[in-house]
Amino acid sequence: MLILGIETSCDETAVSVVGASGPVEEPAFKLLGSTLMSQMKLHEKYGGVHPNLAKREHIKNLPIVLEKVLKESGVEMGEIDKIAVTVGPGLEPALWTGINFAQDLSKKYDIPVIPTNHMEGHMASVLLDENLRRTLADLPEQAQRSPLSFPALALLISGGHTELVYLKSWKEKEIVGETKDDAVGEAFDKVARMLGLSYPGGPEISKLAEKARELRVMNYEVRFPRPMIHSGDLNFSFSGLKTAVLYFLRKVPDLNEGIKMEVAREFEDAVVEVLTFKSRQAILKYNPGTFIIGGGVIANKKIRESFQKLNGEFPDLILRIPERELATDNAVMIAMAGYLSHISGVNSKMELKARGNLKYS
Repeated sequence: MLILGIETSCDETAVSVVGASGPVEEPAFKLLGSTLMSQMKLHEKYGGVHPNLAKREHIKNLPIVLEKVLKESGVEMGEIDKIAVTVGPGLEPALWTGINFAQDLSKKYDIPVIPTNHMEGHMASVLLDENLRRTLADLPEQAQRSPLSFPALALLISGGHTELVYLKSWKEKEIVGETKDDAVGEAFDKVARMLGLSYPGGPEISKLAEKARELRVMNYEVRFPRPMIHSGDLNFSFSGLKTAVLYFLRKVPDLNEGIKMEVAREFEDAVVEVLTFKSRQAILKYNPGTFIIGGGVIANKKIRESFQKLNGEFPDLILRIPERELATDNAVMIAMAGYLSHISGVNSKMELKARGNLKYS
């Protein structure tokens, strides 16, 4: 089955063509083509994504991106079996552009559309190997990745979400922990603004933090809280951590590069400690066969290393982390999630409309 994926939930205009086959327990995917146009530079002056600007750019970019991906994949629209399009969560003006584009293609070429959950896309993003081209069956035996083993647990960390999701199957999902205020990616961006760093702030924080560790910049007076780490549940909170950084910086007479490095390192260490602690508690509670980590924040080097280390505590647990190209928003993950939703009947009754606060069906 050939799936055309369309993603416009935020500031990335993305389209992909993915070959998909197999049952939901052991799917096989092959990436035929993927094109993405980022609007990051346009939104930089706002310090975040401006919804109406994102909408305008998506409308302009979608036909261009589609033409590029069809040429790259060597596929014509008449060969596409299904169109998977993000319907939420995300910015509704941006979501509608992708949905309307998918509907127009559906009418013109008589192709069914699969409404697809963006966060399910982040879960599905772990199902391609590192070269983004081969299926599991193409890999040598010693390099093969195991398919998802249910029950599974997913930690989704992005600019808009921080949540732990328990999956009895691809069809049965339950949020068992979530942020009570800021998402982790949002906290990274807000702290970056406090430090005068450019947007998006997450990668800039990480660069400073890594530099601090390399230079062994360590000041034990710079110590931030680990919010809700002993709350007794699996929920998160990053607003207090962000506020602690703000109060600390107000006391600093000279915000030089050394102080910035110390703050970045301690902030990132606090985030990592909270995420891994809560994840460890969730793994102990639910005993999953697979632990999935998805979302743009997992591109962070320190966080990836910390979870690989955590995985060593659970030798029977399959850890699935997406390749960096698939960690941030993309249409490949939407095509894969759309296929899984289609064959399992997850979104069979979902209305094709933008839902900014979409949860799980």
